[in-house]
Amino acid sequence: MKTYNASTFIKQATICLAVLIFTQAKAHAQVTSFIIDSSKFKMELLPMLDTIYKDDQSYRFELASLTRSNASPSKLDSVRNIIKEKDEINLKKINAILTKYGWLGPQEVGMNGSQSIFLVIQHADLDTQKKYLSLVQQAEKEGKTLSSNLAILEDRIAMREGRKQYYGSQGFKDKVTGISYIYPIVDIDQLDQRRKQMGMPPMATYVKNWNLEDYKKKLPEIEKIVKAQNIR
Repeated sequence: MKTYNASTFIKQATICLAVLIFTQAKAHAQVTSFIIDSSKFKMELLPMLDTIYKDDQSYRFELASLTRSNASPSKLDSVRNIIKEKDEINLKKINAILTKYGWLGPQEVGMNGSQSIFLVIQHADLDTQKKYLSLVQQAEKEGKTLSSNLAILEDRIAMREGRKQYYGSQGFKDKVTGISYIYPIVDIDQLDQRRKQMGMPPMATYVKNWNLEDYKKKLPEIEKIVKAQNIR
């Protein structure tokens, strides 16, 4: 048996980066690691899930690399189109798997196998994310997915619905200036406490040069940009 922790996978889950409405922090045991016995894996699913994981991540890493190197718009669009095609294919496969098996945790298909399921949902359309939100919530309660996965999905849905996020996992780029911002956050003073409860690192670790007071000062401006540019 092996124990896997969340640190290796948090960044992968947030690359590619729903909301429970509450005013107080959730009280539950955070899921940050798993005890995995590979002899209990559903071996017949591993090759498919491995391919899904690689297809989901590899082209997104390529797009990020091309963006950093200032590649031509046509090249960027080409990779984006591949990502869209792969996402559509992967979602059909994951829909079928979830219909037949329900949620599959790392204990059943390994860390990458389980993460592939989450990533496909995370990169799907809003209706799909909302459809599977309760399933991810239940999986987190049962210790079958990282608490940080649930937090990221909740934030993504909140952002897409035009509401403030809770865990600060979602960012956006100003379409005019190209400046990157963290999407508006509710009850900002309690942010790190909420992140800690979901097994996420402090915001200062997650975001380079993070300064809480500076963010609070800029928040009205950020909210104006979000509204004016209809950021979702």
